[in-house]
Formats: sequence, structure tokens, C-alpha cells
Amino acid sequence: MTLHLDPRAPWVVSTHDLGRRPGSMREMRLTLPAPADVGVDMIGVPKDADVKLDLRLEAVMEGVLVTGTARSPLRGECARCLEPVISETEVSFQELFFYSAEDAAEDDSLLDGELLDLEPVFRDAVVLTLPLSPLCSEDCEGLCSECGIRLADAEPGHRHEVIDARWAKLQGLVPEHNNDQES
Repeated sequence: MTLHLDPRAPWVVSTHDLGRRPGSMREMRLTLPAPADVGVDMIGVPKDADVKLDLRLEAVMEGVLVTGTARSPLRGECARCLEPVISETEVSFQELFFYSAEDAAEDDSLLDGELLDLEPVFRDAVVLTLPLSPLCSEDCEGLCSECGIRLADAEPGHRHEVIDARWAKLQGLVPEHNNDQES
């Protein structure tokens, strides 16, 4: 599979100064715009948010080993009460970009000449750490199943009188002030 990366793309990094000399190394600090659709249904990294990367690129016999951390904001909604969830994530990653397809397995990353694309590595690292059901707080009580009010905002002891649907038609037959005593 031939890649043809755009050298001007924000997540594409040149390894030109490493050459193919095993042992040569370069450290980089970058701030890049987050790509679109990095997340799961209820939480993710907002598109174009600042992603801070600390990278180390090392030339090895087979290719270039990239080790790094990425810090980025997260935005989503609470799985229980649907309130906004705003936080940050920090992920670590390590990926070997092979010089040639002959050295790599089918799913391994390849260099395109002297270029490598960090976006798939970042995307995989972040998505694997995201909660499938994010919470605004660990003790979030969620929403009232009857009226939909957020239970954290409801008065203490919030509840609704629930009448069994099988007995609902009988409700009007008993007077409100009947206390089973004769006058």
C-alpha cells in the first residue's frame, strides 16, 4: 500500500534529519490541532482543540521508533444526567514506523519516504482510554425516571406516587377522605 503523505499536513512529521542511522534521535514538542472524530459516542477531543505532544523519534534498524505523550481536552456529556463533562486526558504511545513494507506486517505503520503520520497513533491511543459512559461526578444520581429532572437539583426525597396501571381505574372509586371510620 503506497501512502503519499502531505508534508504540510499538521500531523505529518519529517524524519529527514535522523537519516537512516540507527541510534540517531530527535526530541520534539508540538502543539497540533485535534483531528475530527477522535472519541466515542458520549465523549471525545473537540475538533481543532490544542493537542500538546512531547515526542522522541529514534532511528532503529527497521525504521523510526516514535515514543511520546499527548495532552488534550475532552468534551462530552454525563451518561447519567446529560450535563456537560469537561476534562483533559494524557496518553502515552509508542509506534515503530517501518522503512519498507517487506519488514512490516500488514497492520504496521510505514514511513512514506521520510514522512510519518502521527494522527492514527494519537487517535488509537486516545480512543482506547476514553470511558464509554463518562460521568460528571462519581456520585452522580442521574435523572428522575418519572419527570426527567436532574436528581442533584431536585429537593431531598424527590419522588412520585406511582400507581400500578392494573389498579389505576379503581383510584377514583375510593373517596379521598375515607379513613375507614364511621361517623
